[in-house]
Amino acid sequence: MLRSLISGISGLKSFQKQMDVIGNNIANVNTTGFKSSKISFADNLSQKVGSSGGGEYVNQIGLGVDAANILNKWNDGGYKRTDAPQDLAISGNGFFVVSDPNSGEQYVTRAGEFIVDKDGYLSTPSGQRVQGFNNMDLDTVGDLRIDVQEKPEGAAADAAIKSFAIGNDGKINLFLSDGTNYTRGQVLLQDVKSPGTLTKEGNNLFGNWKNAGPLDWNVDPGVPGAGGVGQVASGMVELSNVELANEFSSMITTQRAYQASARVISTSDEMLQELVNLKR
Repeated sequence: MLRSLISGISGLKSFQKQMDVIGNNIANVNTTGFKSSKISFADNLSQKVGSSGGGEYVNQIGLGVDAANILNKWNDGGYKRTDAPQDLAISGNGFFVVSDPNSGEQYVTRAGEFIVDKDGYLSTPSGQRVQGFNNMDLDTVGDLRIDVQEKPEGAAADAAIKSFAIGNDGKINLFLSDGTNYTRGQVLLQDVKSPGTLTKEGNNLFGNWKNAGPLDWNVDPGVPGAGGVGQVASGMVELSNVELANEFSSMITTQRAYQASARVISTSDEMLQELVNLKR
């Protein structure tokens, strides 16, 4: 009898975790670049209660269920056009790499809803700076900047930025007031062999990526459209990959499974009550 109580309690705990995952997915249905999660279950240990067939077969009773894994779904979300030149989306594999200017800690993200801060750095809304080739020769990796501190020969000394554009290959092209245009830098992408190792750090950022089998930028610098990474689309952002229809259907089955586990507990309790009442 106690085994059924334990199994019912394990069901309540596991299905509560599943509901927590579903709730978080639905809450982030409009979060830029959000990757939804899924939960998988595994049975707990089973207890041997004897054998049959002359010892050939082992009789076991399971002790319930456990939430084995909570993993992210890495399929692409939809795309939304913003027409803002600093907004970027990745078509295919890869992540943007961003760095915290205060701590130096680096993260990866699929959310390309960037801004140009007061110092000209291409950054996330929370202040992390996008990484890539930050010079005209495209050979030095660092914080990307939209500025005219580095100009090509022939550009006027007082030329200012008129506009800029980022190509599918990640190159940042500046157009100056004197009619000059040139490549100021290039957005680079990172990819990992084991995305399940990534940890969500909030603000659409993923941490622990250096332990997930990343590209070695000294060998393969992650140029968009090459080396197995996707292309960059400017003026667009990637939306959440949450499928509301799937989440609501999962919510219904999770609720019913939770109710069934609760019924197991209440039925076991009634049977124990009958046992206690055998002698009055």
